[in-house]
Amino acid sequence: MLKLTYTETSFCLECLVQSLEEWVQARVILALRVGRSLCVEPSTASFLLPVNLPGVEILKALVNRENSEIIALCNCDHECVEVTLRGYWLSNGSQDAEGVFITAMSDSFYGEHSASPTEFFLHKLWQEAQHRASVMSE
Repeated sequence: MLKLTYTETSFCLECLVQSLEEWVQARVILALRVGRSLCVEPSTASFLLPVNLPGVEILKALVNRENSEIIALCNCDHECVEVTLRGYWLSNGSQDAEGVFITAMSDSFYGEHSASPTEFFLHKLWQEAQHRASVMSE
């Protein structure tokens, strides 16, 4: 499962081994216990990766091989490729841009809850892109 946490200024991508259903169930229970609103709705999330990042071509091949409706790649320009994911947006229901987006590309992997190879690889690419961006800004 992939979890994208959006804040006012940035977002963070995490790869979790928990199933999507278990994770949402835990969030709903937490919201009930603390008396907070929780809105869960189908949605999409997108982010950019540098097109020259080593591994982007492998990601394209993985996405094409899986032929999934969960992930799509689109070349934006000569510098970036857009990754679009289908999943669920969890927020307090207000119109602000803060919340959590979750998606799972498969129900299970080898009979256990685990990240799919594509989820794991996408997470590694995102980490590398973040690392490169921080090195370039220094």
